[in-house]
Amino acid sequence: MASGEYPKDLKYTKDHEWAKQTGKTVVVGVTHHAQEALGDVVYVELPKLGTAVKAGERFGTIESTKAVSDLFSPITGKVVKVNDDLSGNPQKVNQEPYTGGWIIEVETTGAEFDALMDSAAYLKLLAG
Repeated sequence: MASGEYPKDLKYTKDHEWAKQTGKTVVVGVTHHAQEALGDVVYVELPKLGTAVKAGERFGTIESTKAVSDLFSPITGKVVKVNDDLSGNPQKVNQEPYTGGWIIEVETTGAEFDALMDSAAYLKLLAG
């Protein structure tokens, strides 16, 4: 697995979500590993704007031709944006997991972002 598949400017969770801090908000998506393991994504359940999310807790689901999996928030805060493009084009998660396939943006209230894994630590997790 190439380290280029896990951008160094992102943080990662053990549940295979990624997080990118942009000022007071954090954009969240699933990693290359997660989308590869899922296979073809056919549906993403998005939370409503204003939904409170808590670090480590479920905020939605992602459905593929293989399975339905829970999505877990890497941080605590309030959903301020959802990727509506995924409603009609869920395969963006497969095609562009770190760009067009992002899932939610959260206005954060805590410092959990700093505690998330960097790309090197995430690669160690994947290596087992």
